[in-house]
Amino acid sequence: MDTDEMRRQVRALTDRAAVTDLISRYLRSLDEGVLDDDWARAFHTEDVVAEMPVGTVRGRDAVLDRVRRGMALFDRTVHLSTNDVVEIDGDRATVWGAQLSTHVLADGSQEVFVSAGHTETELVRTDEGWRISATALRVVWTRGTPPRLPDDMAAASPAG
Repeated sequence: MDTDEMRRQVRALTDRAAVTDLISRYLRSLDEGVLDDDWARAFHTEDVVAEMPVGTVRGRDAVLDRVRRGMALFDRTVHLSTNDVVEIDGDRATVWGAQLSTHVLADGSQEVFVSAGHTETELVRTDEGWRISATALRVVWTRGTPPRLPDDMAAASPAG
């Protein structure tokens, strides 16, 4: 193996590690609950598009608002991701995976709501590292009592 090929392989491995680490840190951050501007910048591009069970939003500030409000519906959560398939093409990457999310409602009932689905996440390399530029969580099944969504949250504006 020549030096150029070894460099390409090392870069591919370090990119893959950075991308999977970002996805893992993102899900862990949801459970830790520190959702502020620094959080939004650490994970998302300015023009990110996010398709969530509570609607699709465009822009880092809109994602921050929607995630913050959505996570406030739960007292505690555990988000797991598995079966990630990572494809990297230069400064762009796509990750397909499965997500299992367990939530304890914050309405005082302590009811548990579980959802499972498939994720598709697009990332771009920025000067600050890899960031999410588009993401979609498509829920396949749920179990338990879902949270009661505020009226304005259920009517999310489409990305456009």
